[in-house]
Amino acid sequence: MEAPLVTLQSGPREKLRLAFAVNGEERELLVEPYKTLLEVLREDLGLTGTKHGCELGECGACAVLLDGELALSCLVPAVECGGRAVTTIEGLRDGPELHPLQAAFADHGAAQCGYCTPGMIVAARWLLDRKPDATRQEIADALAGQLCRCTGYQQIYEAVESAGRVLRGLPPLPPVVAAVHGEEPHGR
Repeated sequence: MEAPLVTLQSGPREKLRLAFAVNGEERELLVEPYKTLLEVLREDLGLTGTKHGCELGECGACAVLLDGELALSCLVPAVECGGRAVTTIEGLRDGPELHPLQAAFADHGAAQCGYCTPGMIVAARWLLDRKPDATRQEIADALAGQLCRCTGYQQIYEAVESAGRVLRGLPPLPPVVAAVHGEEPHGR
């Protein structure tokens, strides 16, 4: 007995209209219904700061703020984002000025390869928006879902603490790593 022939339909796939705010800018585009928010951000909008990691919600590389709440964009269907507000790592800057977290990560040597850094910074932003005076333990707890293979997290925690101080109007912590190596901290 011969196997039945299967006819695959070719042609354009159905796309859905998605209107939402990304980094404070209203966006409207047509997206494939199967795409995740991560795929739309990177592939359709060219916002490549948000990283593909595990695509299982376990590494935190794809973290964004969705209506102000921390979300793993690899797990969020894009079609569920209509009318919502998304903030990516690119949206943290205010014009030419780095967000205090971005500056602190540079100053404290908190990024090694840098792959996890955008997710770390977004998760830290979520924490500091709620508690700018977070303790070291609260920082560790808030970043527990953000995996880094290059650091021991010490410099990351110091950077978050330093940024929290700046957000509270206090001077930043001295960049310990740069001072140990006799280097000037990375400029802003």
